[in-house]
Amino acid sequence: MKLNTFFRHLRESAKNLGRNGWMTFASVSAVTVTLLLVGVFLVIMMNLNSMATSLEKDVRISVHMELTSTQEQQDALKAEIVKIPEVGDVTFSSKDEELDNMINSFGEDGKIFALYEQSNPLHDVFVVKTKEPQAIMKVAEQIEKMENVYSVNYGKGKVEKIFSSVGVSRNIGIGLIVGLLFTAMFLISNTIKITIFARQREIEIMKLVGATNSFIRWPFFLEGLFLGILGSIIPIGIILGFYNFLYNLIQPQLNGTFLELLSFNPFAFQVTGLLLLVGAFIGVWGSLMSVRKFLKV
Repeated sequence: MKLNTFFRHLRESAKNLGRNGWMTFASVSAVTVTLLLVGVFLVIMMNLNSMATSLEKDVRISVHMELTSTQEQQDALKAEIVKIPEVGDVTFSSKDEELDNMINSFGEDGKIFALYEQSNPLHDVFVVKTKEPQAIMKVAEQIEKMENVYSVNYGKGKVEKIFSSVGVSRNIGIGLIVGLLFTAMFLISNTIKITIFARQREIEIMKLVGATNSFIRWPFFLEGLFLGILGSIIPIGIILGFYNFLYNLIQPQLNGTFLELLSFNPFAFQVTGLLLLVGAFIGVWGSLMSVRKFLKV
């Protein structure tokens, strides 16, 4: 397509938006409402997914060694653990460090455990992290069979429930967003179809005087693009403004926990980009699908 032809289509689509003011308003309103719903669910799912990922990554295996194990045996055990393909990181924690952690975890009540500092009954521990959280059960089973291992703890039973719940919530969230997108595409397509139906005679005349299908489609393509982008602006403003308010209100109370909201930056740019892309795609798709049936004269 020649550049001057493209700019002609651009001017024509802009004029048509103004010429069909009420229909433009209806189409933009449909995009705005549906994208507002999509955006709210998107924000919720992105934060839930981030929290779930953080929770999964926090799962680790505590490998308690035999009290009688020597330094050489501990080094050999570590070397054997590191050889497991799914293992990502192995950290040593002495029994004295384990006792300090236990005392600190109980706060003021932890002082009663200070009596054990003279005769520490705890075990030296290897803290193992896997490359993929879901591999933790398999790795734990392998480590349990190794020599000089007293016990292996990773929250058996609870971890499986966490992974299951996270998977279900992700699938439900994806299903809701996909469902909303299809609903949005259907509603917006019908709204734009009404707009184009009012211009059916115009399309028929253009066809009869020899205009090609692509020549007719381009202005509607650009109109759909503009409608989608215009309909995205208000939801983006509302969602980001409300999210910034909630982030400043709630996040200070969540500090120090695994429940952490996504920081406003770069989250704001991600949401803006996604909603603009979705709005533009829905607007273009709705226009092209609606004008297709009127091109057969």
